[in-house]
Amino acid sequence: MKKLSKSARGSFINYGIVLVFFLIFQIMLSMGKLSSSFSGQLIPICTYVIMALSLNLVVGISGELSLGHAGFMSVGAFSGVIAAACMQNSVEASWIRLILAIVIGAAFAAVAGAVIGVPVLRLRGDYLAIVTLAFGEIIKNVLNCLYIGVDSHGLHISMKDANALGMEADGITIINGPMGALGIKKISTFASAVILILIVLFIIQNLVNSRSGRAIKSIRDNRIAAEACGINVMKYKMMAFVVSAAMAGAAGALYALNYSTVVPKKFDFNTSILILVFVVLGGIGNLRGSMIAAAVLTVLPEMLRQFQDYRMLVYAIVLILVMILTNNRKAKDMLGRMKAGIFGKIDHRRQTNE
Repeated sequence: MKKLSKSARGSFINYGIVLVFFLIFQIMLSMGKLSSSFSGQLIPICTYVIMALSLNLVVGISGELSLGHAGFMSVGAFSGVIAAACMQNSVEASWIRLILAIVIGAAFAAVAGAVIGVPVLRLRGDYLAIVTLAFGEIIKNVLNCLYIGVDSHGLHISMKDANALGMEADGITIINGPMGALGIKKISTFASAVILILIVLFIIQNLVNSRSGRAIKSIRDNRIAAEACGINVMKYKMMAFVVSAAMAGAAGALYALNYSTVVPKKFDFNTSILILVFVVLGGIGNLRGSMIAAAVLTVLPEMLRQFQDYRMLVYAIVLILVMILTNNRKAKDMLGRMKAGIFGKIDHRRQTNE
């Protein structure tokens, strides 16, 4: 019997971790062993796991630093909410509305990723991070000024106020500016969230282990050598960026349809940094680590609630300890390169002066 490759074994282990997580908590839910606050965290945990996996595709696999991932999440969240609201009377089955809303959210986020990626991915390093950060803030501010309603004539959009929508008397306001999306019918389920994680894992793992994934990693390791080998750098960077944006949009739709109200302020700079923390602490390029870090760090503030005023201090200490334990070698390598660069410049200046 042919043995599985190392990458295939790792993929099946990741699937197994997700399925075990689902079975354990599903059994606990059915037995009433979970508190209401913790059971309410299950879908957000799954959402942040998907966000960490999708961002790891850009940061870990592609080697680009993006600080606007919450922007793609917000695009998917609000487009998914609009789609679900429009289908509320025409599609009775909630699971069909959920699937279509997730697909539409992913599609809109992918379009946003393609539009942003064309100019942004020509930049490198800090410039790329700054521009993606600006994109996330722009999206948040646009949503703060956006008013959308629906009636028998279809969608109505305004950037002024709800009265400017000009809807019929029985019209429904879906997005009400800074107040966000109101009156959302909660149709997200724990099972659908776990299925979405498995789909995202399947796409990322197959992409990473494919010819395109090897090209993306070669660009990350040495861009000049990859270009010399004839690899289209822009094409593969765009591929990773758009796929990551689409997954973030799907996660946003799943997240938004779990609440009755979602505000644009939720998808700000802090959310992007939080997702980046999941990726860094789980291990850059390590999908399994990203999943575990996202799940643990999402639940940790709730578990530390008994400490009241000190819980965020304890949370920060835990983050620092995890970072030291998991990234000690990387930190040493980075310090070594910095020292080598500094002392190399000093030696070069001394030789020039002599």
